[in-house]
Amino acid sequence: MRWLHAKGVSLMETVRPTSAGERAERARMSGGMPTLEFEREIPYDAYVRTDVLHSLQRPLSDAPGEMSFLVITQVMELYFKLIAFELSAAQESLRAGQVRDAAGALRRTALHLEGLNGSWRGLRWMTPADFNKFRDQLGEASGLQSGMYRLVEFRLGLKNEALLRPFRRGPKWEALHRAFAEPSVWDDAVALLARRGHDVPGEVLGRDFRAEYEPQESVERAWVEVYAAGPAGDDLRALGDALAEVSERFGDWRYQHVAAVRRSMGAKPGSGGSNGLAWLERSMARVVFPELWSARTHM
Repeated sequence: MRWLHAKGVSLMETVRPTSAGERAERARMSGGMPTLEFEREIPYDAYVRTDVLHSLQRPLSDAPGEMSFLVITQVMELYFKLIAFELSAAQESLRAGQVRDAAGALRRTALHLEGLNGSWRGLRWMTPADFNKFRDQLGEASGLQSGMYRLVEFRLGLKNEALLRPFRRGPKWEALHRAFAEPSVWDDAVALLARRGHDVPGEVLGRDFRAEYEPQESVERAWVEVYAAGPAGDDLRALGDALAEVSERFGDWRYQHVAAVRRSMGAKPGSGGSNGLAWLERSMARVVFPELWSARTHM
């Protein structure tokens, strides 16, 4: 379906796809100068929806730091969506046995996590005095209530049923509940190892995917075997390396989140009812893809 925007004109009609030949001819006819006249909406604005994006920043105070906080938070939400999209693509490829495609999606995920982590740099200047100028206006709003971030956690295997509760009456409930009940990226990677001949017991493969994942010696041994297999296991080693990169970059995200909270509010209670810094520090202890790291002791 063509997406309609202002005045009932479709996005495809405004952007108007072109071929390489058309682009070359246009550059020849213009002498290399860019097109500056358009019959309808500027194609860039139509494609990116800049009018929508730039209308979403509605600060609740006059504090200069709130615009930084709001825009960077919105950028992070977009990164969460992109990361969740790539993790879903990785899972589809893993389930289809397309290991290299899965590794590619995971490598992209790691790069998006780098971009996400870079967002924190825009808030490094914020002291408690700066944050306190608008913090009260946030009410009970908290990053802990981000449904898209929770979707990322579920796909990475960090499951906690209590954290589903805020979304029961909202539009994200179905997607979150499904991701909570389904295998995670790690579960799919472990199932792939079993299909490739590694000895993973049935009780691991058929576990309750709603439960928090517990490290398994059999999975650890399987990864040791993958890295010892030689050229025959190149695709699985590439998968392991891509998973490790995602795990590291996600760990960087959690560390930088803790650092930002420590810098801007210390150990004060969080807006969403948690004890703030202590809650985040506890969450850092939950390791993503644990056997991929413990296996290194035995390699």
